[in-house]
Formats: sequence, C-alpha cells, structure tokens
Amino acid sequence: MQTMEALPTLKQLRHLVALADNRHFGKAAKACLVTQSTLSASLKELEDVLQAPLVDRTNRRVAFTPLGEATVERARRLLEDTQALVHAAQGERAPLTGTVRLGVIPTIGPFLLPRILPGLRKAWPKLKLYLREDQTDPLLEQLHAGRLDALVLALPYDCGNVETALLFKDRFSLALRRGHPLARQAQATPAAIRKETLLLLQDGHCLRDHALSACRVGDKPHADAFEATSLHTLVQMVDNGLGVTLLPQLALDAGILKGTDLLTRPIAVDVPARDIALVWRKGTARRAEFQLLGREIQRLAK
Repeated sequence: MQTMEALPTLKQLRHLVALADNRHFGKAAKACLVTQSTLSASLKELEDVLQAPLVDRTNRRVAFTPLGEATVERARRLLEDTQALVHAAQGERAPLTGTVRLGVIPTIGPFLLPRILPGLRKAWPKLKLYLREDQTDPLLEQLHAGRLDALVLALPYDCGNVETALLFKDRFSLALRRGHPLARQAQATPAAIRKETLLLLQDGHCLRDHALSACRVGDKPHADAFEATSLHTLVQMVDNGLGVTLLPQLALDAGILKGTDLLTRPIAVDVPARDIALVWRKGTARRAEFQLLGREIQRLAK
C-alpha cells in the first residue's frame, strides 16, 4: 500500500512568510499570534518535510538559504491563492462581504475616498476595505505580488497583465490667481499655458504626465526647482504667486481651493481629462466581485 507523502501545512508556510517579512523570530511570532518557540518548531517541521534547511541558524541575524528564499516566494503564491479561493467563495455566496485590500494613489485617494466610503459602508456593511496609499508603480508591484487585491489608478498607464473598469473621467482645469492676466479669459489655450511658469508635481506622480498630455501642453521645461510633492502644496505655491498649475476636478470638487485667492479656467481642448479606473489582476476568481465594486464606486462618485 502506497503511503501518502508528507506535505507542508498552510500554518507552516504562513510562519515562513512572516519570518521573511519581519526578519526577526520574535516579531514574526508576534505577527502570527504565537510564541517564538512555536514558530521555531513550525519552521523546523517544515524543513523536516522538505528535507532541506531553509533558514541559516548560524548567523546572528535571520538569513535564508537559496532554497529558503525560493520557498518563501512559492509560499506567498500558495497563501495568496488559498486566500483568493476563500474570498471567491465568499463572493459567490454574498458579494462584497469579505476583505478587499485596495490601493489608491495620492492624487485620487484624499479626494475620492471621502465621497465613496460612507456609501460603501452603508450599502455593504460586511465589506472589510483595507486601504493603501502609494504611487502607481509601488501599488502595481504589490498588486502583481498578491499583497493588494485591486487598485484605483489614473490611466493611461502600463499596468501589466490586468483588467480595468473605467469609473469616470477626471477633467483638468487651469488654476491661477485672480489677478493673473489669463483670469480675464473664458478659457485657457495650450499655447497660452506654455508661456506661463507651470508648476507641477515631481516625477513619479502620474498626474504630472497625464495633465501635460491631456491638456496638450507638451514637455517644455517647467519650474522644476519648485516641484511639489502633493496637490495641496501645489495649490499653496500658486496662491503665493509662483506660477499656475493644472488641477483635476476631483480635487476641485473636494474644496482644495478653499481659503485661497485662486480660481480656475477650463482648458481649450476636446477632453482635457485623465481616466480614473479600478484595476485588478487578470484571471482572478474575484472578477465579478471587483466589477461590482467598480459599479458601486462609479455610482457613489457621481
């Protein structure tokens, strides 16, 4: 009679990943809500099952063997697939009742989330929405690594192997002081904007490229010495007479100009806008649930 081969348990894999994330036995044990001795014993059991060392215990710091590093990455994928299986089953029984780890970029999150979160809590009280704010590239890296389930991003952007649901278009306007010569115009042309000191967010913020492209301003040299790290800082710089800027309607609707001496003018191009979309990994079992989430965000953002 053939005996069954011993296999790693999810608990052992979870302990291994926790050690990799924390690089400290005590911190990893705390993260897993177990004692350090329990975690150490669990890892030793995993090594016995695999019949190979995963952690180098001769060093004073936590160091993984080459096999250990590879096993950590496989363990992450297995745990993520297991979690996705549970979430998919929950979504089939009752959509938007489980956990969704949602990433959002800084030029969207502070302005969109206050509009949609109260409605989401009311309509879907069992939805556990965990939020992570970061720039686009780090969020995409976490999405493809399985550490985030979906993202709210501004498109176009090279997102890799994903599916998207367009939520709405976010128009850009020119923001300037009331006494500025362009304030006397009904709208601002790209040619007129190119003649101004145009203040922008620093490199790494996709809004910068989206604004320049959508408003057809081009890539002329801008006030690089005065780049801002947030839209609120950008507004304060314009309010202090350092130049003009391009702001999305999301921020304007949220009252970002409140308390300033600024006004806005529309841009004289067909659609000076970025696309705000919900993004998730292609092939996920939660596709229908994320499509529903997208429709809910779209409804609440109106």
